[in-house]
Order: sequence, then C-alpha cells, then structure tokens
Amino acid sequence: MSEEIKQKIKERSVDGKISCAQAEAVAAECGVSRQEVGKLINELELKIVACQLGCF
Repeated sequence: MSEEIKQKIKERSVDGKISCAQAEAVAAECGVSRQEVGKLINELELKIVACQLGCF
C-alpha cells in the first residue's frame, strides 16, 4: 500500500515539492493519516510547501 501512496505523492509533486493541501488530499483518498503521508514524503525527500499552518 505504501508504494501506491508514494506513487500518488510523486504524481502530485512538482520540482521536489508538494503542497500541504495536496498531501492532505492523498491521505484522504488513500484512507491513511496525514502523519503517514508525511512520513512517506520525508522518505521521498520532498519538501512540503504552502502549509496552511505556516509551519513549512
């Protein structure tokens, strides 16, 4: 399952970055926690941008 999620993350990333909203959308689509998606984003060495909380 995590390989499928990683693929969805890669499809939505641009120039090594993915928006917070896109990451949340992947989590909702795949039925996993945002934390799980965040872990996979770290494994893929992508940066999170446009964070709604201003953390990244």
